[in-house]
Amino acid sequence: MSAVPEFARRYDTLVVGGGNAALCAAISARRAGASVLVLEGAPRFYRGGNTRHTRNMRCVHDSATAFLTGPYSEEEFWDDLLHVTGGRTDEELARLMIRRSRDMLGWIAEQGVRFQPSLGGTLSLGRTNAFFLGGGRAMLNALYRTAEDLGVVIAYESEVIGLDIADGRFESALVHRDGVRHTVRAATLVAAAGGFEANLEWLKEHWGEPADNFLIRGTPYNRGTVLRMLLDCGVEAVGDPTQCHAVAIDARAPKFDGGIITRLDCVVFGIVVNRDARRFHDEGEDFWPKRYAIWGRLVAAQPDQIAYILFDAKSRDLFMPSLYPPVEAATPGELAERLGLDPAALERTVAEFNAAVRPGTFDHTVLDDCRTEGLSPPKSHWARRLDTPPFYAYPVRPGITFTYLGTRVDGDARMRMADGKPAANMFAAGEIMAGNVLGRGYAAGIGMTIGSVFGRIAGQEAASHARN
Repeated sequence: MSAVPEFARRYDTLVVGGGNAALCAAISARRAGASVLVLEGAPRFYRGGNTRHTRNMRCVHDSATAFLTGPYSEEEFWDDLLHVTGGRTDEELARLMIRRSRDMLGWIAEQGVRFQPSLGGTLSLGRTNAFFLGGGRAMLNALYRTAEDLGVVIAYESEVIGLDIADGRFESALVHRDGVRHTVRAATLVAAAGGFEANLEWLKEHWGEPADNFLIRGTPYNRGTVLRMLLDCGVEAVGDPTQCHAVAIDARAPKFDGGIITRLDCVVFGIVVNRDARRFHDEGEDFWPKRYAIWGRLVAAQPDQIAYILFDAKSRDLFMPSLYPPVEAATPGELAERLGLDPAALERTVAEFNAAVRPGTFDHTVLDDCRTEGLSPPKSHWARRLDTPPFYAYPVRPGITFTYLGTRVDGDARMRMADGKPAANMFAAGEIMAGNVLGRGYAAGIGMTIGSVFGRIAGQEAASHARN
């Protein structure tokens, strides 16, 4: 069990947040000799932010292992990141993250986390990403257990409501817990409190009314409170507030915290239509792990922020399903009626797609030669006629995982102030600084890589600063 929080004492390192990045920072700081207090705003059961819903992390490795099928080089990782971000990344920090990721699988395992072979379906991640045995919650439990064994003090339901920062130097945090306000002092601050995706009013500042139709895949506790305070105190912002990790999730999911089981990985096996029963993007342009995170933004741009993934019986068992069953019908027209779409319009869209499909050898593990011709938008790979009843559909809405607006940092995970100077004693890790690496786009597992690598760096640097 964690020691009882003593808010009156002065700690070497104060970590704000309770997910992967925060725990990596806390553990590395404690192992370096620092006294550490972790403030988690959520109750103990909901601790860990979005890490609870993760499954894997992307790391460089030189060869196959018991749970990875082959090597993944630094240059390939960089090429993948460059591809999904379109070059909108800080190359120095991105390459640092990639280089340091090589040691993370071993380091994470030393903290008690265990791995397993990759899951199937359309993930295609067996070579590049390591899957946590038991998923994100099991990973978190291992990190918390290690942190507590090391003497890290953890306070739950402890919300930071104020920061005393002057000239780039952190002095104290005002913390609300059990109806009482406490002033917590520390020699260094590590901010790892996530983005602002659960703050719907903040989302609407940049997305407008469509944000009312967004679903939040992760924790309702990531409201951006700490991020806003840091920016108001002169920390330099990085990233576009409209950019985020946004995927298409089951439209029947709850408003918050639906997690990984509401994500749909069947886009590549069928077609996606909007409210008007029209296709609007190439469903087979690249491997799903490099493209799944664009579909939230694509659906967000459609009327009423709603879309429908259609497929037939040939594909029913090729992917991991949603928590909710698909809508089923004997014909596309009947399916349209059940979805509230125009039957004639959907039948026309399916007929046009089927007529454009060119025969090939279907193989969802490679960029196959199954494609369409003369169709706009095209389907570049994995195109098969929708002709085998029953027909199925999933309604989907934008599912926001985390936002990319954050705090700018340097290679020591030290925050930079708006005047260009480094902060004296403030560091950041995880989603709150992910915009340094992710200007846009996403590839599976990178969020956990950012959190682990920069969390470890932030903890080490904070401990070093506190000792000096």
